Amino acid sequence: MYRTIKQFFVLSLLAAVAMGCATRKNMTYLQAAGPEIADSINAKFQPQSETIIRSGDAITVYVSALDQEAVAPYNLSNVTLTKPGVAQVQTTPMLQYYIVDEAGDVELPVLGKVHVAGLKRIEAEEEIKKLLEAQVMKPLVHVNLVDAKVTVLGEVKNPGLVKMDRGRLTIFEALAAVGDLTPYGRRENVLLTREVDGKLEMARLDLRDVNIYTSPYYYLQQNDVLYVAPNGVRVVQSSNVGLWLSMVSTVASAATVIVTVVSLQNKE
Repeated sequence: MYRTIKQFFVLSLLAAVAMGCATRKNMTYLQAAGPEIADSINAKFQPQSETIIRSGDAITVYVSALDQEAVAPYNLSNVTLTKPGVAQVQTTPMLQYYIVDEAGDVELPVLGKVHVAGLKRIEAEEEIKKLLEAQVMKPLVHVNLVDAKVTVLGEVKNPGLVKMDRGRLTIFEALAAVGDLTPYGRRENVLLTREVDGKLEMARLDLRDVNIYTSPYYYLQQNDVLYVAPNGVRVVQSSNVGLWLSMVSTVASAATVIVTVVSLQNKE
């Protein structure tokens, strides 16, 4: 009897250790990372300095120059009353945003339609600047994305929206912004949803694989959605609590019976 109990506890301990090792393996990012792997990744890695402007994005465009009066017509203006009851108005530049239409164009004052979809912010600035140089001396153009963001959901500590304040955002930066994955998040099963040219695109990402650096989804785009799937433990906790409580109760009862039988045998 003692031998059976001893074997039971040894097997339980080994199972617990095995589960612990499996859990650590599943929770570790970039498992094969190292100098040799880095060299292989760098051969295919394409760094991205900024995100790409797409149809549906909102952007601000501000034109400036040494002669501010010369560029005033190229900026949207905000008309405000100087004081109540006075008809005189004051006109000042304001950063009102433009929506990139389905054709990838924005309608700018004086210049008309300018194609910006598929361009980085700096490239859009250069494109607009070329059009202005024929009309304005030494113009400066500032283009910015308005409220660019991605959504992170699922098994992360603080799900929500992450702003792309610096013009680019990697998948790891987005996850860090929401507090990283919880212990229940599946590192090998992160779903990315992206809209490309009016069509939905989906990809399953494995954060444990170093090749994620060369994935076209490593750099996120505005309006991307990341969803971290829950592991089996979370699923059980969420939907089968009653079943697990019943199992725990059964195991506890079995342990009590074993202890009772052993005590009786010792008395005999």
